[in-house]
Order: sequence, then C-alpha cells, then structure tokens
Amino acid sequence: MRFEVNGESVELEVSPDTPLLWVLRDHLGLTGTKFGCGVGQCGACTVHLNGRATRSCLMPAAALEGATVRTIEDLAPHPLVDAWVAAGVPQCGYCQSGQLMAAAALLEANARPTRADIEQWMTNLCRCGTYDRIRGAIADAALKLPEPPPPEEAPPEAPTDAVNDAEGGE
Repeated sequence: MRFEVNGESVELEVSPDTPLLWVLRDHLGLTGTKFGCGVGQCGACTVHLNGRATRSCLMPAAALEGATVRTIEDLAPHPLVDAWVAAGVPQCGYCQSGQLMAAAALLEANARPTRADIEQWMTNLCRCGTYDRIRGAIADAALKLPEPPPPEEAPPEAPTDAVNDAEGGE
C-alpha cells in the first residue's frame, strides 16, 4: 500500500487488519503516537488521517491506500506546543501526543473556538486530570493563530469512531 506520512511518501506491505497505530510505531518507527486502550476510548493514539482527528488504534491499514497521515512528530512548530508548555499541561505526558493532535485538528477546523467548542471537541482522556490546563492552552494557542477567513462551509465534525468510518457505518 502507498500513503503519505508527515509529507513523505510511504510504501509498505502489512496485513490489512494491522491498526494504523502499529504501522506507525512498528513499521515506520514513529513512536510519538501512544497505545492507551486499544479500543478507541482514550485518544492517546490520535493522529490526523486525511485532515481528520482519528484514533489510530482502530483504523485498519487497509484504509490507508492513498491516504495522508500526520503524526505528533510533524506538529512542531505550532502555537499549541508553546501554549501547552506555558500552561504546564504535561504531567505524566502519556496522553499528550493524542491531546495535541486532537487540539490541532480542532484549531484547523475552528481557529477561534469557544470554551464550549473546546469541551465538545476534546474527548481524549487524561489520567492526570489536566483538562482545565488543556482547554486554556487551546484557547491561548488560538489567539496566536492568524485571523481566519470567513467560513465558506461548516467546519468538520469532532473526531469519530474510526471503526464505523472504515466499515461505512454511521
């Protein structure tokens, strides 16, 4: 299969049911994306797939043909990274790559999110409970982004269940 990861073309042969998470970690050596729960609940494995925040533990390799993947390794420099550090978000750090990727997807979809927008979008779990700091860092990063152009269409929806997406369900 051929796809793009962080701007680089990749060609791999892996089992079609191998989760994207393990393609990234085991086959490409991109270990910034973390394994948390393996069932799409925690969000530690969040990456961008074709511009959408996606739980990579649920996305089968079969869905990668021609796709574009962006991982935490490609996020810096981004105002989120600086805002994250300034707000003291990281504690144990385990969920941070997934949190940052989900937040980056939010800011790409909505450069000026309200607190309610942030709360609705950010569904990743944090063992350390730094949710208020996460929300604050996202709001601070949004202020450092260029003023967005007027919207031409509705922004994309919040992260979805990758299994239903891959199977064509709702």
